[in-house]
Amino acid sequence: MSPVLKHLLTAAFAAATALLTPSSALAQVTHEKPAPSLQAIRFGVLPLGGTVESRALWTPLMADMSRALGIPVNAYSVPSYEELDRAIGKDEIDMAFLSAKMALDAVMQRRMKVVAQIARRPGMPEHRAVLLTRKAGPLNTLEGVLAQPERWRLARGDSRSVTGFVVPQSQLFLPNNIEMETRFRSEFVGTHQATALAVANGDADVATNNTTDFERFREQFPIEAERLHVIWESTPPPGAPMVVRRNYPPEFQAKLQNFLVTYGQGKGPRADAEREVLKSLRAAYGYAAADDSALLPEARLEYELGKQRAMAAAWVNEAARAQRLQRIEKAYAEQVQTLRAGGR
Repeated sequence: MSPVLKHLLTAAFAAATALLTPSSALAQVTHEKPAPSLQAIRFGVLPLGGTVESRALWTPLMADMSRALGIPVNAYSVPSYEELDRAIGKDEIDMAFLSAKMALDAVMQRRMKVVAQIARRPGMPEHRAVLLTRKAGPLNTLEGVLAQPERWRLARGDSRSVTGFVVPQSQLFLPNNIEMETRFRSEFVGTHQATALAVANGDADVATNNTTDFERFREQFPIEAERLHVIWESTPPPGAPMVVRRNYPPEFQAKLQNFLVTYGQGKGPRADAEREVLKSLRAAYGYAAADDSALLPEARLEYELGKQRAMAAAWVNEAARAQRLQRIEKAYAEQVQTLRAGGR
């Protein structure tokens, strides 16, 4: 057995029992609480395909993290963005890899802080939002989607998904006077895997997705992927960060950050195995240190989206529209101040 395979199997076995069951209520308290005891870390897993698949992808890294930190790291796997958001709201998650939008919400609630993000290098493929349709069918061009959205069934991501909702809405649909939630014949909301399958199997006509998850989809579902093609790509969106409970001791946060940024950076069989883990997570070059200021691009994106919606909506009068725009400006200014403070 190769050292890489042995490492992955050992890590998977070590963390196989590390699943917690999430509850469904959402706490509304946003102030910081006393620091929790460091007996275990509950790692929130962003849903990919299903909960089992998502957990399996992160199990090797969590096992290595547990050994490095000296405490258990338990997977908290959920089937949807909504349930993960609820778990964060109830302080049932200690750290997580989140979409930039979810991370921004958690940071602004003073629950979490950014410690790392996927490292990027010149020349590597850019992560982008995409729009998918079937190659053979009545709808296979972007022009057809934009001309008559009422004819087509949309499969999209949760509103907390940057590439599944926020970016397509702000960069493509709203500039063409199309509200994703209301203009299509019907809509299905699911993971990136689920939206791609919906179009491939004829249950939807067009789907939002992203280049990273579509690459994974090609590997897992080659027959279905062959039926699809990309008709639109976005500019690179804000990256997804790694966040940790803000009220954890600074020395522990530093130790966790050090583990992430050094993971897969050494030499020898162990580092080779770690790099295989990173490849499976679509983080081939590992993680780079980051802070809350890494979310400034996401705050800007949501600010622009809010203004687009305010300008496109029907209002009782222009004064009402102006008041809405003022609230958007105020909220954005508060976000910028908070995120910049978190970067110092």
